[in-house]
Amino acid sequence: MDKPAQIIGTKKVYQGAIFSVEDRAVLLSTHEGEPVALRRQVVCHAPSVVMLVHDTANDRYLAEREYRAGSNVFAYGIPAGLIDPGEDMEKAALRELREETGVEPEAGAVRIDHVGAFHSSEGMCDEIAHVMVLHLDRWHSVERHFDADEYVESAWVSWRELSRLPITSSNPVIAIQHEELRRLREETSSKG
Repeated sequence: MDKPAQIIGTKKVYQGAIFSVEDRAVLLSTHEGEPVALRRQVVCHAPSVVMLVHDTANDRYLAEREYRAGSNVFAYGIPAGLIDPGEDMEKAALRELREETGVEPEAGAVRIDHVGAFHSSEGMCDEIAHVMVLHLDRWHSVERHFDADEYVESAWVSWRELSRLPITSSNPVIAIQHEELRRLREETSSKG
């Protein structure tokens, strides 16, 4: 099982606006080195960015509420979006932040903590989410630009309010836990 798997066949069985589904034939090796063929269906999705946004001057965070089809609820979360082809993750994060929330950092007034890249559900989806925390020292408001079928409510909240929101999506939780550790380290170091 240490040999890499080989995709020996693939067929697109669905193409939607945001993702496609492939039926894949995969060849694995057992512990004894014997080949094993299996089929898996994989949701193919563009890579994404997930951003916890921190207004450092006021020590507040950007929270969102948006309809999510998978859970069929208006869910709380943080800004996120797709990375366009050829776009790097930091540019995608700043573009999505501007389009979705109307928040644009001043030049040189943003620090980015790269938390990591995570699969949303590696058993069935190839999406990689680049999770980060954006610390904005200065920013200004610009006009928001939603996709035709997108509606997102955004609000600045305190750390305490953010911590109490019922956020259940894994990537925002990872970003919030990363920030909680940073805040704890900062608090501990300031106490001496």
